Amino acid sequence: MTAALRLKLENIVKEYPGCRANDGIDLTVEAGEIHALLGENGAGKSTLMKVIYGVVQPDEGRMLWNGHEVRVENPAQARSMGIGMVFQHFSLFETLTVAENIALSLPPEEARDRGALDQRIREVSERYGMALDPRRYVSTLSVGERQRVEIVRCLIQETTLLILDEPTSVLTPQEVTALFSTLRQLAKEGCSILFISHKLEEVRSLCHNATVLRQGRVSGDCQPAELSAAEIARMMVGDDTPISTQVSTAEPGDVLLDVRNLNWKSNDPFGTSLDQVSLNLREGEIVGIAGVAGNGQDELLKALSGEIRTDSGSMRFADTDLGSLAPDQRRKLGVAIVPEERLGRGAVPEMSLADNALLTASGQGLVERGMIRFGKVREFSREVIRRFGVRCTGENSAAGSLSGGNLQKYIIGREALQNPRLLVASHPTWGVDVGSAVAIHEALVRLRDEGAAIVLISEDLDELYQLCNRLGALCHGRLSPLAPTAELSIEQLGQWMAGEFESGEVAHAAA
Repeated sequence: MTAALRLKLENIVKEYPGCRANDGIDLTVEAGEIHALLGENGAGKSTLMKVIYGVVQPDEGRMLWNGHEVRVENPAQARSMGIGMVFQHFSLFETLTVAENIALSLPPEEARDRGALDQRIREVSERYGMALDPRRYVSTLSVGERQRVEIVRCLIQETTLLILDEPTSVLTPQEVTALFSTLRQLAKEGCSILFISHKLEEVRSLCHNATVLRQGRVSGDCQPAELSAAEIARMMVGDDTPISTQVSTAEPGDVLLDVRNLNWKSNDPFGTSLDQVSLNLREGEIVGIAGVAGNGQDELLKALSGEIRTDSGSMRFADTDLGSLAPDQRRKLGVAIVPEERLGRGAVPEMSLADNALLTASGQGLVERGMIRFGKVREFSREVIRRFGVRCTGENSAAGSLSGGNLQKYIIGREALQNPRLLVASHPTWGVDVGSAVAIHEALVRLRDEGAAIVLISEDLDELYQLCNRLGALCHGRLSPLAPTAELSIEQLGQWMAGEFESGEVAHAAA
């Protein structure tokens, strides 16, 4: 039995000031096993992966690799041992080719012969159904193809334990199917896989075993296929936290936002231009926009918020032309924005939660005759914290000190308490645990029921199908038609995400 063990962690402890991220964790992964690591935000998953990959050193405990005790000092040593990791945010240089990116992680003697390296890349990528052209520049690759580069880079180094952090969050349904086929083939050949994901149905279909973390400790182990997603979620969050959102049928009202033939040319060589984007949105309606990252989602949000001025087309909000209005003027009309990037755009990390509230909610009586009413600012911030269950030490906590899920709840709450007429939310539950996602979904549905119109930009297809009245997809800056959610198959949506729709179709026709 010992010979089949690839990795064994015993009593791993990692402590930071004021936080025990890993508290006596045991984990066993066998050769050829696909093993899921599950848990809420802040449960300790990322810290544990960093321990295995040599990014941080544990304070206590030991790690056995192929039956022998080891101490992994750094990622280079981990890679030399056969441990590879594909992070949620890819680490590729867009101005380099596929082969050049892979060469950077190889020993000099293996990287010098480019002809031999090109051949190895072709052989390995084709063997596992992930064909790549070594000479293509990364900037020309889709997100799914970039993930292939990351995985092939690991496989070329003869990886026997592959760690994948939220690998499907940026893929179309068709790309997810192809990835799972590759992972199953790797497992059959003896490669072990550690799979970190919040998508429990994917875990159920792919993983042999799972270890669940809660508050830095192992709360349970299971065979995912034998449990329901709800039962696994209960192991993650306990019995007191809701794990699903009840979404009633909406009855939309009049058209509130009407966007026609929006065009915007990006000056960024790696940016995305908007091409003839048309959509409309009614009061009391959530419209979802799917798409693989980098296909114009951020640009569309900026166009709606006023951060960029479009080159042509029209945007009407009720009886007002939005096109010429600055972001603060749009806010006064009732337009609220939740950007994808929490730290930097959604909140300033070094500033307190109260000061971050002031940045977008000053019109809620927080400023009078040019003077800040600090008592009102603190009161507003405390109300957001209370209403949205934000875990923090109070309104004076720095935004950067909160976990991702708690900061996201605060940002959503800050916008929701301003009673917006239109909310544009980008990836509101990205990387957020089950409990926080439910709280955010409930806030969106509550706003919808109060008559607000919501544009929900997301890569989580389950989320879109659960919440939205109508759905469409962005691909290369073009928007597909918007179809009633109940009438749109996931296969059709996947095709739209890949750009398979007629450019002449009108995105607001299904209204």
